[in-house]
Amino acid sequence: MGSGISLVAAQSGIDCWQIDISAEQLERAKAYHAKTVARAVSKQRMTEEEGTAALARIRYTQSMADGRNAEWAVEAASENVDVKKKIFVAMQSTFSASTVLATNTSSISITDLASAVGADAHRVIGMHFFNPVPVMKLVEVIKGLATSAETTARTMELSKAMGKTPVPANDRAGFVSNRVLMPMINEAFYAWMEGVAEPSDIDEIMKLGCNFPMGPLRLADFIGLDVCHDIMMVLYRELGHPKFFPCPRLRQLVQAGRLGDKSGCGVFEYPVS
Repeated sequence: MGSGISLVAAQSGIDCWQIDISAEQLERAKAYHAKTVARAVSKQRMTEEEGTAALARIRYTQSMADGRNAEWAVEAASENVDVKKKIFVAMQSTFSASTVLATNTSSISITDLASAVGADAHRVIGMHFFNPVPVMKLVEVIKGLATSAETTARTMELSKAMGKTPVPANDRAGFVSNRVLMPMINEAFYAWMEGVAEPSDIDEIMKLGCNFPMGPLRLADFIGLDVCHDIMMVLYRELGHPKFFPCPRLRQLVQAGRLGDKSGCGVFEYPVS
């Protein structure tokens, strides 16, 4: 997600830093950027000059301090509240007092995350992009309890400058998208586990019957089964309804390390390229 966000920013004329503690992840991000731009050029979605210029706007570093002068910081770590809070504390001490501190969380309370930075909670906001970021137009914009009107307005403006459509949602677990989507994905796992139909048939029925571009089980693999599990647990803990608790079949796949596209195997298997 972080790689997609930085690429879209760069394609929109915005200079940015891709920051990660892992050098390997930075190399993967760089390769993803080059591959995505090359594909866009080959399909004539941008010129070679535009692609070269976009790639030149992205700098890669393992040190957050290198990007200290940024006007915006978007955290895109794993869906773990403790990890994210640690990153927010680091962002607070690194970036200037005018930098907006945004999170790409797909389910965690913005108010809870903002509590990690105390008096700076007014500049914390949810900026939930969708995967794949270069393709999906929506950005869910979520205000925390202390988020200022200025921070919100700036976030809406930045989203539009990046070619996205910002839509506001209130600070409730899962916001709108995942509060609606995850129970559907969970129910698809139950339908599979209970023998209602095979995974490919469940997906085909939902694609043809509901006009979905991708079936719910294929979508779960694409998102990452571990990510789906983590989001469902946030929903379950915060909202307390059993419908949000992850299906045993989903939990079993995650325990087995079958996480979807990123591991080469989830509900479905994917050839290693």
